[in-house]
Amino acid sequence: MQQNNAKPHYTGTAKFLHWLILALLAVQFIVAWTMPDIGRNTPVTTLIGLHFTMGVVVLTVAVVRLLWRVTHGEPEPEDGVPPWQTASARLVHWLLYLLLFVIPILGWINASWRGMPVYLFALEMPKLIATRAPGWQWTGDVHALLSTYVLLTLVGLHALAALYHHFVRRDGVLQRMLPG
Repeated sequence: MQQNNAKPHYTGTAKFLHWLILALLAVQFIVAWTMPDIGRNTPVTTLIGLHFTMGVVVLTVAVVRLLWRVTHGEPEPEDGVPPWQTASARLVHWLLYLLLFVIPILGWINASWRGMPVYLFALEMPKLIATRAPGWQWTGDVHALLSTYVLLTLVGLHALAALYHHFVRRDGVLQRMLPG
């Protein structure tokens, strides 16, 4: 694994992928909150189909982002940042990565379980499980709980920590991920 520890900032690619994920998640949440609830016989509407497509896009970008992170490393922590903050930041980052995989996969499994097609634009994606496969009905509820409560909480903590570093500590933590 190559480490870019001598650099004070993330690479341009890492920054782009970070902000792209944020933008995709923002659109995904707007679509999720405006689409109809998915029940037993809900037809796939435009918003539901868009939500499924955006989920596949988020998952794809998350794979690229994780591969970039693993192969290019991250900058050394800013001087003066307490070790507990560095450790908690790493924990939150890795939990966010985990959720960027788990949440879309659970949604895709639930769509498969319901017999709903999942598309990446015009390309129909394979079903991950058989329609109404026993033991998988829980995936939609867990998908919703993880995204609504856990992901939003972690994203909020992440944003608050960045703002704390920028406005209270006045260190360079936030600038390392800003474009430019």
